[in-house]
Amino acid sequence: MKNLSLRSALLLLLAFSCHAKALASACDADRYQDFDFWLGHWEVTTPDGQFAGVNLIEKQYDGCVITEQYANASGPYGTSVNSYDKTTGKWYQTWADKSGLRLPLEGGLIDDVMVMTGKTSGQSGELNHKISWTPEENGSVIQHWQVRKADETQWQTLFKGIYTKKTD
Repeated sequence: MKNLSLRSALLLLLAFSCHAKALASACDADRYQDFDFWLGHWEVTTPDGQFAGVNLIEKQYDGCVITEQYANASGPYGTSVNSYDKTTGKWYQTWADKSGLRLPLEGGLIDDVMVMTGKTSGQSGELNHKISWTPEENGSVIQHWQVRKADETQWQTLFKGIYTKKTD
């Protein structure tokens, strides 16, 4: 009986160990690191050097989720939740802000640039959105948000920001 209890305890310990290891490595695959170049506390400026805001990008939930907290000169403005889905092989972002916009996006890396697209509907009809995040050699990131109406072919820049790491 004592032998059986010891054996059961060892099997239980082994099962918990394997389960804990699986949970710890749930998001360790390389694809979950695709967007890590965007992590950090950033000052955001426009191409002409004007202050656009600050952005805090962090990994949370054991590295499975990237969160964004954006503030402009007026204060907190919007947030996003980003995650990789191994079943679809795509990255997903949901952006929401104080204007009431909720923008669902999906995409992935294309030549080391994160590119996501999505659609919104409003008074002016359906809009297509394309946002790219390009890591630069100097450590900065360029975010380019473009829009176009569903029946148009030309993209128009809605926002272009240069992210530079803040020095606190």
